[in-house]
Amino acid sequence: MFGSDRDGLRRYYRTVWEKAGSDQPLEPLERLIAEVIREHPEYQPVLAGGESALSRDYTPEMGQTNPFLHMGMHIAIREQLGGDRPAGILAVHQRLCRRLDSHAAEHLMMECLGETLWEAQRGGGEPDERVYLERLRRLARKT
Repeated sequence: MFGSDRDGLRRYYRTVWEKAGSDQPLEPLERLIAEVIREHPEYQPVLAGGESALSRDYTPEMGQTNPFLHMGMHIAIREQLGGDRPAGILAVHQRLCRRLDSHAAEHLMMECLGETLWEAQRGGGEPDERVYLERLRRLARKT
């Protein structure tokens, strides 16, 4: 959506949250983002904070989850589910939702997505959808 413009993306989240809070009309993507933010009240203060809150770095050494990465992964999963891409991801989600609520299922799926993205970044290539889907299917079988 914004390429590598981290600050632009973070400001966009804040703008969407402000629009949602003032009952302004939202575009479909904005509705999706607002829904994810609504489900994460622990991250809402970051969006209400000033520029320093938006420009903050979140590293593993800090022991905190990057709220923007976390919400972005939810959004990515939901977009994948909406298009059933990779083909079969919707069936995996439905299987997980027989035992978990949708949000908890997304959290498990995010682990597979994160691992797949990390491997692609490390290898300098595109994420392997086949490997990603197999990870998801394994997850669904054991959960």
